[in-house]
Amino acid sequence: MNALRTLHCNPINAKECSSKLENYLLHGSWVELLPPRAQQVLIPESLLPKGPGVILSSGGTAGGPQQCLQPCLHLNQSAQATGQWLQAQGIEPQNCIVLNPLPIHHVSGLMPWWRSRFWGAEHKWLMPSLMHNPIELDQACKVVFEQDKKPVLISLVPTQLRRLLNNHEGIRFLQRFSIIWVGGAAIAEDLKTTSRAKKLNLAPCYGSTETAAMVTALSPREFLSGNNTCGAPLIDVQLRLDANGALEVKTPRLAIALCKEGALKGLSNKSGWWRSGDFAELISESSLLQLKVTGRVDNAIHSGGETVFPEQLEARLIKAISATKLPIEELIFLPIQDPEWGERIVALVRFRNQQETDPNSEAFIELQKLVANWQPAEKPVDWIHCPTLAPNSAGKWERARWTTWLKAKH
Repeated sequence: MNALRTLHCNPINAKECSSKLENYLLHGSWVELLPPRAQQVLIPESLLPKGPGVILSSGGTAGGPQQCLQPCLHLNQSAQATGQWLQAQGIEPQNCIVLNPLPIHHVSGLMPWWRSRFWGAEHKWLMPSLMHNPIELDQACKVVFEQDKKPVLISLVPTQLRRLLNNHEGIRFLQRFSIIWVGGAAIAEDLKTTSRAKKLNLAPCYGSTETAAMVTALSPREFLSGNNTCGAPLIDVQLRLDANGALEVKTPRLAIALCKEGALKGLSNKSGWWRSGDFAELISESSLLQLKVTGRVDNAIHSGGETVFPEQLEARLIKAISATKLPIEELIFLPIQDPEWGERIVALVRFRNQQETDPNSEAFIELQKLVANWQPAEKPVDWIHCPTLAPNSAGKWERARWTTWLKAKH
């Protein structure tokens, strides 16, 4: 029987959590990583394969949340592939300093720490509160940036990138990095424009818990030249599209099993391909295949005979908003059932000014003007102020959560 440990991870005590995780893994255990107050997922120890490894929650596939079993070997393979990508950029992994502001119970926070261990590089956890205060953040990292002028790396989600770009000290902080991997969600056009204007070394990437994180990455040089893809596959990755246009991935570091409702099941088909939950395009450029993600499979909305993708519409509206002075902090498009159309779109909005709650206010009227020329199926039929609207700590939208909120409030 294989030992199963549960580790509730508080980002405030990230260093302590990572030490416990390392100790459990040294003793051959499987370790389930959970946020502070989450309920343990009961996986019978008799079903667990030989460890050590980690069990991470993932919402990255169609069909809802599930737990991914990733053995340490796969995490090592992922770190090795990312290290080879760095070497192709002229950076030696072992000479880097890795700053990490992401929670360890998400693959996006686990892997920077894991990579640094595998490479023999220096790693520093960043307190979550610092990401909300760019002045203190810059001061806290000042010694790191001046330490032997080593390359400094960081992984961010778009929400964190936006927050830092809204502040002069935040921009100065970002300008100090050799590599800024950005994943977890699409990067809005206004963020790309600002990042290029400030000459930030952004490296948009794509990956999931199921793939042990990053499977493609775009070099900062390509990003700054105007490339809008997520880059080319890493050395141990193959990509293709299925008949419906969904992305499929083949890599030796796929999770060895998924746990759902107490049972384990495999991910890939007989040929080793895993179907992701994303629609995508594969663009051939200079004899190199590059990935462009176009939307979530399970988020597609079927309205009046048309299929529309909320993420694309959100990005389109955010781009239009960036040319205005509308005080929009967050927005998300959600489906509601409609007897005539099948589904229609409702927009949840959070304003910087929390007093903007009247649907007839000037701000809401201006938003409606921005979509006036959109196709009928693409236009929200209602605009609702949601004062708590925000993505989760990994920068992803929990659409089921906000759909529940919408049904409860309206």
